[in-house]
Amino acid sequence: MQTQATLIDSIRTHNPTAPVEWLKTFSDDALQIYLEHLLSRQAPKSIGWVRPGDTPALTMRTAAA
Repeated sequence: MQTQATLIDSIRTHNPTAPVEWLKTFSDDALQIYLEHLLSRQAPKSIGWVRPGDTPALTMRTAAA
């Protein structure tokens, strides 16, 4: 598995608007899943992204005070 810094760099290559400090709040596993999702968007339309069964479809985060 890639390091958190490598994952964040890869994510920002495909989504430069994602703030580094915000991405650092996620686990390595969550970052890997997000990167795979971003990469799947570049594939031909016939190939879809399948969300892993152990990840929730909806998530929520509370803003820092």
